[in-house]
This record gives sequence, C-alpha cells and structure tokens, in this order.
Amino acid sequence: MTDAAEDAPLFFLVAGEASGDVIGARLMMALRALTNGQARFAGIGGEHMQGAGLESLFPMRELSIMGIFEVLPHVPKLLRRIRQTERAARRLSARVVVTIDSPDFCFRVGKRLKGSGIPVVHYVAPQVWAWRPGRAHKIAKFLAHLLLLFPFEEKYFAGTGLKTTFVGHPLAEGFIGDADGAQFRRAHDIPADEALLAILPGSRHSETSRHLPIFGETVNALAARNILRWVVIPAVPALRTEIAAAAKNWSVDVVLVDGSAREDKYAALAASTGALTSSGTATLELAIAGVPMVVAYRANPVTVAVARRVVRVQHIALANIVAGRRAAPEFLQEACTPSRLAPAVENILLDPKARADQIECFRGVSRQLGIGGTAPSDLAAKAVLAVAQNTSA
Repeated sequence: MTDAAEDAPLFFLVAGEASGDVIGARLMMALRALTNGQARFAGIGGEHMQGAGLESLFPMRELSIMGIFEVLPHVPKLLRRIRQTERAARRLSARVVVTIDSPDFCFRVGKRLKGSGIPVVHYVAPQVWAWRPGRAHKIAKFLAHLLLLFPFEEKYFAGTGLKTTFVGHPLAEGFIGDADGAQFRRAHDIPADEALLAILPGSRHSETSRHLPIFGETVNALAARNILRWVVIPAVPALRTEIAAAAKNWSVDVVLVDGSAREDKYAALAASTGALTSSGTATLELAIAGVPMVVAYRANPVTVAVARRVVRVQHIALANIVAGRRAAPEFLQEACTPSRLAPAVENILLDPKARADQIECFRGVSRQLGIGGTAPSDLAAKAVLAVAQNTSA
C-alpha cells in the first residue's frame, strides 16, 4: 500500500500483463496528481506499478499465462488468486477496484465483488466488436464503468446500461511524435534518398517463426529488382537472436534496433519509407508515425478455422478497423506469400498516390486514438475518481 493520509481513498488496481502494468502505472500517477497526493493504492501489478508505489499482492507474472494448455495446470492456483484478490479488496475497504485488461482473471474478480458495495471499473474493453458480442450485456451486470480505447466501441455497449468513457489509446500517451528519422538515417549511414523498409514480424515466437521466412523472401525479391537496399527491424530482446539469424540470409543491409526501447523504435519508424508488418498494435504505431504499410499474417490453421466462424470484423489490422476501411492492404493465410507481398510493398514505397492515400487516412486514425488531446491516463483518472466520489457520497 502507498503512503497518504489514512482517510485518503484507496484505489485497488489489478493488472495481469505487461501492457496493463504500464497503463496502471500511468493511472496511478494521474490519480495522485488529481488528488494532490491524497490517494492510496493496493492490488496487483508489475515493475511499472511497483515503481509508482504499489506493493503487489502477489507477483503479476502468475497471471501472464497464455493458451488453454498452458493455463490448465495452473487453474487451482488461479482460482485461489481470484479469491485472494477479491478478499483483499473487501478487507482494505477499497473505494473502487480498477481492473485492467486481462478479462479472464479480472472479470472473475469483478463478478465476486458484485453486491459488495465496491464499484468495479474496467480499463480496456473486451473486443465485443470482433467476437462474442453477447459479453457486453454480461459484463454490464457487474461493472460500474468501462474505459474505452477506441471511439467506435461506445456503440457496442449502448443499451446495456453500462456507463462508458472513451479515454483514448495508450499509444497516444507513450508515442514519441518528434522522433528524429533524419538523425536515425545519419547514425546508420542510410542515404536520405533511399527507400527504408521497416519489418515488424510480430512480438511472439509463434508469429516470427511463420513470418520471417516469408518476409525474407519478399525483401530478397525487391532487392533483386534494385527496389530495396535497406531494412530496419525493431526486435524485442527475447526475439533478437532469432530475428538476427533469419535476417543474415537477406540480400539487403539490415539494421536491428531494440523494439522495447521507445526512442529507438520510433526513430526507426520515423526514418522508414514504408513497412511490412504483422497485425496488432504495430499497425497503430505505424499509422501514428504516418508510415504506409502492408499487413501480412499467418496463424495456426486450426485457430484460423475457428476464428473465421466467430470473428465479426472485416479487417484484421487495428489501423484499418479504426479507419473503417482497408487503407493498408491485408494479406492473410494463403494470400500471405512473397509473390503477393512484393508488388504490394513496391507500391507503398514507390507510388506517390498510394502513399498519400494511406498517410492522409492515418491522420484521421491518429485523431481518433487521442493523439494531440488530453492524455488517456488523465481522462481515465477523472472517470475513476468520479466513480469513487459517487461511492463515498
């Protein structure tokens, strides 16, 4: 628990993974600023939240388990942790509980707190717009408020009785808008007039193992036609060795940067002419940076077969979903081949009209994500504090 007056409101925060830990730390700092330091914190968090003053109830890494086969052996312990979390919130008389993403764990805690008199605010809405739309009505039964990352999400919760607030995407707060692309090129001896392609093959081994061979062949095809000589790859530390080994066989000069270091990553994006990327948050980062992109993705065939039956969105790239149209071309599964990708990448590198169309569209995406407006953590803090004050009234 953090230091503040004993009668200061206690905010009980629960994060279950690294991205939620960053969001939670920013929220803590915003709440502290909004209350002139009169806020106490307890709950579960990682290094960022602990750095902001949280003493975690137990290690957050226990909740960072992905996949059904990985989860099954841990079910008894996870159930104990759910009960422990709920009991701690009650015992500490939390003014409000804020759960951040990680719906499998957080929603179970929220359900157990129903009827306790402690309101539960959830930060990062479940993607009901993509699949399982019935969840919107289910979570409305135990949540007091929902904080949204995307403006288009509001309509999916209308009619449920659940109060929502659009706060903006965390990238709006963490993105370095003035990253110096020209300096990046000078530092790596990349000529200002040559095309530089950013390659973002994914953040998990299951993604990079499928994408790197295809992306490599695509790069080599472009190099053979003298269209491309330089590539930059932001690589997270856990995947750097794998990525470096794969890129050794590419017929271009490859610059590897630390994908976990924001300054390095965003300078690399600012320097890039275009990008070949997997889907995910990377497409939003590229959109904010104004980098034209081609989106390519291959997944396990069984996973894809299931997804095609339940997923309700027309696009897989978040940048396209926010834009409401396919601004960036998408090549999925069978279409994700070097012969299909190479012409598309050539187009975004060399065709002024194709480039301008994406760049203009991405300006709108950036505005929708909250770029240039009030920081998402500040908007979230105001909403959370309002819930807490209504509870104490």
